Amino acid sequence: MQIAARKTALVVGANGVIGSNLISYLAELPDWDIIGLSRRGGEPYDRVRYVAVDLLDEADTYEKLSSLTEVTHIFYAAYQDRPSWAELVAPNMAMLVHVVNTIEPVAHDLQHISLMQGYKVYGAHLGPFKTPAKETDAYHMPPEFNVDQQTFLEQRQRGSSWTWSALRPSVVSGFALGNPMNLAMVIAIYASLSKELGIPLRFPGKPGAYNSLLEMTDAGLLARATVWAATDERCANQAFNITNGDLFRWNEMWPTIAKYFDMEIAPPLQMSLEVVMADKEPLWNAMVEKHGLVKTPYKDVSSWRFGDFVFSWDYDFFADGSKARRFGFHDFIDTEEMLLGIFDDFRKRKIIP
Repeated sequence: MQIAARKTALVVGANGVIGSNLISYLAELPDWDIIGLSRRGGEPYDRVRYVAVDLLDEADTYEKLSSLTEVTHIFYAAYQDRPSWAELVAPNMAMLVHVVNTIEPVAHDLQHISLMQGYKVYGAHLGPFKTPAKETDAYHMPPEFNVDQQTFLEQRQRGSSWTWSALRPSVVSGFALGNPMNLAMVIAIYASLSKELGIPLRFPGKPGAYNSLLEMTDAGLLARATVWAATDERCANQAFNITNGDLFRWNEMWPTIAKYFDMEIAPPLQMSLEVVMADKEPLWNAMVEKHGLVKTPYKDVSSWRFGDFVFSWDYDFFADGSKARRFGFHDFIDTEEMLLGIFDDFRKRKIIP
C-alpha cells in the first residue's frame, strides 16, 4: 500500500471562522502537519502549531515565516476589515503579498496556494447582480481586492511548479469567536438577547430582504472543498463557487429559527443592529452570569455591522455551484440543518443559553 507523502499546510487567518474550521478538518487527516498564522497565535495540539505574526508588517512577516521551509500548501483566508471598499484593497493585498514573497522562495516543495474569496468578485456587495453567478462572469469596476489578489497569484504562478485555486463561498457559518463575518453567531446572539428581554424575534433587515433568495456555505463543507481543490490536479489554477447546494428565503427560515429558540415571531421591523445593540453589553454580561455561560467579551460574540450588511440584501444572492460538482466535489448540506446544528454547538460550548 502506498503511503501518502506528508504535507504541511500554512493556514493564514487561523482564528477566523474559515481558517479555524479548516485547521480542524486538516487535523483529522493523518498526512498533514499544520501551521496556523494569526495576530494572536493559538495553543498548539497534536500536529498543529501557531505563529503569531502581523502580516501587515513586511519585516515581521519575514522574521516569523522565512524559516518555514517545509510548507507545501498555503491556505490563504486572512481578512482585514476597513470602512470602505476602496480602503480594503491595500491591507488585504499587502498581507497576501508579504506571505507569498516570504514563503515562495524558501519552501522548495511548494505545491499549491489556495485563495479564499467570495461573491464580492461578482459585485454582490454593491447591489443586485447576475444570478446565478458563474466563475466565468466578467469582473466589475474596481476597487475589488478579491480580484486583485487572484490577479497577483495568476501572474506570480506563471512559470512556477506550484498551482493556485480560488474558493468562492457564500455567507460562511460555523464556530469562531471574535470573527467579523459569522452570521450564525449574529443570529444566535440576537435571538438570545431578544428572548432575555421577553420580546418576539423580529427580522431586522430590509423588507425586500425577507423575501429574496439566498444561500449559505457551511464552514466544514468549505474546509473539505478547500483541501479537495488544493490537492486534486484537475483543480489547478481554477476558481470554484462553493455552496451548501440549496436556496432559502428568510421568510421561511426565520420562523424555524424562532421555534429553535422557543420564541414567537412578529412582523419584520427594519433596524440597524449596530445601533440597537450598542447598549446591550450590561445585559449580555448579566446573561453570562445568570446562565453560566463562558465569559466571552461582548465585543467578541457578534459583529452587528456584518449582520446589517447581510440583512440589507433585498435582492437574490446566489451562485452556480455546478462547476465544483463537474470537477469532482459532490458534498452538500441542508442549510436549515446546518444552522440548527451550529446553534446546538453554541449551546454545547456554553456560548448561548
